[in-house]
Formats: sequence, C-alpha cells, structure tokens
Amino acid sequence: MAYQILSRTFKVVGLTGKGAFENFDKEVPALAKQLLKRSQEIKNHTGIEMALFEPKRDKNHRVGEYYVGLMVDQASSDVPQGMAFMETTHQYVTTRGKVSKIGTLHLNLLQWANEKNYTRNLDSYIVETYHPMEDGEEEVQIYLPIH
Repeated sequence: MAYQILSRTFKVVGLTGKGAFENFDKEVPALAKQLLKRSQEIKNHTGIEMALFEPKRDKNHRVGEYYVGLMVDQASSDVPQGMAFMETTHQYVTTRGKVSKIGTLHLNLLQWANEKNYTRNLDSYIVETYHPMEDGEEEVQIYLPIH
C-alpha cells in the first residue's frame, strides 16, 4: 500500500447525519443513497462521491456527525434545499484501495501514521472519496487529518 502526506481542500455539497459510531456502516450508505437520488440538483459537481466523518475521540465518545455529498468545483450560494455546502482544508495522511478492504486500509494508515510520528487532528473530519472501477468494484481514498 502506498501512503503519503498532502495538504488538500475539499469542497462538497451534501446531506448531514448524526448517529452512533457503531451504526455508521449502515447509516452512512443509506444517507448516500438518498443523496444520489438528488444528485441532479447539485450544480458544478465533479461526480466524485465523498463522506466526511467526525473522528471518535475516545471510548466515551459514542455519537458523531457525518456528511455525505458530491465534490464541487467551487462554493455556491445555490445549494439545494435540505443540503449544505462544506469546505475543509487540512494536511492529511492518505492511502487508497478497494472499498471492500476499507477496515484494513484505515488500520494500516493509522499504523503507518503512528510509526512516522504524525499526530492525528481529532477536531477535523476524516474524508473518504469513492471512485468506481471497471470491474464493478469501488476504490476508496482515505484522508486522515493530522497536525
């Protein structure tokens, strides 16, 4: 797996959700399906699906916010009703691989970041971008914010 550090700005229009961290694996895809049904309402989107997640800070942090959307080229005042525009810029450690291996990708990226002595920024959203592949599989790129 390839890992790297980069600074990046993400601009996204989408839907917000909140729930127990343990339910994110069901809630986030369900909200993403709702979003995709309304994707034609989002102007200037790039076609890249995204999800942003509040990091779990400790074992007592049980409920978090998440955001699913489509990447956009620029900020817009014309955001569809019930949706929001979000822009975030940070330094990240990142890796990419098959979405079916997402748990392993996250664990290996965390391990690599720890080995390189990077400190996670737990006040900023984790970002995932999703990319269709020719074989029907999907790739995910994970961005963990660091200080």
